[in-house]
Amino acid sequence: MKLANKHIFVTGGAKGIGEAIVKDAAAEGAAVSFIDIDVANGEKLAAQLSGLGQKVFFAKADVSSFEDLKSAFNQAVGKFGEVTGVVNNAGVNSHADPVTMTDKEWDDFFAVDMKPVWLTAKLALPAMRKSKGGSIVNICSIHGRLTYPGFFPYGAAKSAVLGLTRNLALDEGKHEIRVNAVSPGYILTDLTKGWLAGEPGRSERANSIQPLGRMGEPSEVAKVVTFLLSDKSTYVSGSDWAVDGGLGARSA
Repeated sequence: MKLANKHIFVTGGAKGIGEAIVKDAAAEGAAVSFIDIDVANGEKLAAQLSGLGQKVFFAKADVSSFEDLKSAFNQAVGKFGEVTGVVNNAGVNSHADPVTMTDKEWDDFFAVDMKPVWLTAKLALPAMRKSKGGSIVNICSIHGRLTYPGFFPYGAAKSAVLGLTRNLALDEGKHEIRVNAVSPGYILTDLTKGWLAGEPGRSERANSIQPLGRMGEPSEVAKVVTFLLSDKSTYVSGSDWAVDGGLGARSA
C-alpha cells in the first residue's frame, strides 16, 4: 500500500483524471478527501469507494471561492486529520480571442485554473511545515510546455501553474515538502471522447500524431500522481512529469 497512513486532498475529483486519482489513491490505502462542483458524480464515487471499505470523504466546493475551499478543507481535516498530500486537479478549458475576451472572463478563468493552486497550498502548508513533510501535485497540461493555435489563454494558465510549482518547490524544500507537476497529453476522459465523436475521422487523426499510436487513459495519469504522493518519490521535487505518450518529444 503506497499511501497507507496518508490523507490526500484532491480538487476536481468527481470525474475524468480526478476520479482516477481518487480511486488509485484510495486503493493504495490513503484516506481521500475530494471536492467538486459536480455533486451527483461526487456523491456516487464516494458511495462506491466507501462500499469497498475505503476511506473517502466528498464535499461540494467551488475552487474559485476561497471560503468554499477553506470550508471543505477544514471538513476534511475534521474527518481524517491533517492533510499530508494535495492534488490540484480542478480546472476548465478556454479557447478565447485575446481581443474579444473580457477582463471578467480572464479573471473567472484564472480563478479556476491558476489561483486555487496557491490557495490549497496556503491551506495545507502550515501543517506540512509543522510535521516536516508533505507532497503537493499540480495537474498541468502538455499545453504548459508547448501549445497550439487556439489555446489562448489555457496555455498561459498552465505555464503559470508550472512556474508556481517551481516557486513552491524551492521555497518549501527546507520544510521537506515536495511540490511537483504532472502534465497529461491527450487523455481519454468522457470530455475527450465527446470531442472525438464530434467529427468523423477526428479520433483517427488524433491517434495518428501520438508516438505510442493511442491516447492515454486517466488511470495512467493517476499512477504517476500516486507515485509522487508516496514515499517512493522522497527525492523528487520541482519537476514536471509528462504523461503524454511521448508527444512532447516532437518539439524537444
